Amino acid sequence: MTQNNDINNILETKLLLDSLCIYRNLLRDPVISRHYSLVEHVSNSSEISDFLRLYTEFYNSLTLISHNADFWGYIIEKIVFDENSFSVSNSETLEAAVINDLRALQKAAALSSNNIKNVYIGNSRADGLYEAAINRLPSWNTSSIKAGKHPDTCTKSSAAIVETLNSADDWGECLEALKAFYETYGCGDFARCKAFIWHRSGNEGKLVPVQNPDPIRLTDLIDYESERWEVVKNTEHFLNGHPANNVLLYGDRGTGKSSTVKAILNEYHSRGLRVIEVPKNLLVDFPEIVSGLSHRKQRFILFVDDLAFEDNEENYTALKAILEGSFETKPENVLIYATSNRRHLIKEKFSDRAGLQYGDSNDEIRAYDTMQEKLSLSDRFGITVVFSSPDKKRYLHIIEELAKRNGILIDKEELHREALKWELWYNGRSPRTAQQFIAWLKGLKYD
Repeated sequence: MTQNNDINNILETKLLLDSLCIYRNLLRDPVISRHYSLVEHVSNSSEISDFLRLYTEFYNSLTLISHNADFWGYIIEKIVFDENSFSVSNSETLEAAVINDLRALQKAAALSSNNIKNVYIGNSRADGLYEAAINRLPSWNTSSIKAGKHPDTCTKSSAAIVETLNSADDWGECLEALKAFYETYGCGDFARCKAFIWHRSGNEGKLVPVQNPDPIRLTDLIDYESERWEVVKNTEHFLNGHPANNVLLYGDRGTGKSSTVKAILNEYHSRGLRVIEVPKNLLVDFPEIVSGLSHRKQRFILFVDDLAFEDNEENYTALKAILEGSFETKPENVLIYATSNRRHLIKEKFSDRAGLQYGDSNDEIRAYDTMQEKLSLSDRFGITVVFSSPDKKRYLHIIEELAKRNGILIDKEELHREALKWELWYNGRSPRTAQQFIAWLKGLKYD
């Protein structure tokens, strides 16, 4: 009776996997596809050498990713992060199909290695030598996994939904929790990661996830509260679905312009904010980048760091078009934040103004218009926030606060004296210089 139950269980698992609709892409996953091949092989009772190969290939591929051979947890992780028609849209019309798929995948996840081995031994009438070889094959973990144990690749943001599926008797009943996760965090790489860099290789452009983004938070930044407040408020308007502006953070080097954007991402990523850094030389790819974001539920900041252009540069035209003036409007879920050390983003030469003088037949007739166009790019950002180098009082306040936060106990006058020496010797007054000085002080205790 047990043998018949095992056979029916395997046949039912294969039929359910064959019937996957919404999560069908999972059958192309290297681990799950090997599991499917193994199940299919057992249901057909083929050669024992093929069985051993398929079994060990599946086990090997699983342990390369899940070191504790947790197939149950592996399938949960794949469900949570899979990018499909439902995880992208959360469409109610797909819910019945999703429930069926979830139950099918749960059936596959719960299929034990002993169940597979027993069925194959019974069907193939393996002799004692082959039976012993099959019984020696290692086992993988299935639904017997303890509650609270998460897959190796589980992220902090996905821990709750992973645990919901992990402890559920019926994955089909987890639909609403899964919908809520997709709504908040998205799917695919947008659910795993919060920061990306646009990369182009030949004719192909793609988003590359940043695996270890800068963890800086707004509370880590000292001073410049009024400057950051304007950027934070604009970002909150954006996340709340209200009108918001593209932002140019302009000012002296080392004053915290880029750090402000990074800290805002860390503050608001749980509300669906994602940042994509676009290298200046790839700004012409803006239309391609934006077209892949418009149907997403998340909100995206396209971040361009250290922005400045040479004269007649193609990327300047691309940025100008997407900021204002292109026939294709920018999606409401995309903003551009840029930093620059230059108030006027396009380099202007004295020779550019020569056309304003008379007497040269080569002078441009409308030279003034050309000059104004170059100066107007920064005006196309709705908000410009200026980060200026701190004066002496502000610089020393930053030094004092950093020393306090880093547990550096030193006489205040000596701290000020050494800090002023440091800024003279190195890069001038800035929050970055202050950080470098504090790092030097901390290192002294190891001398």
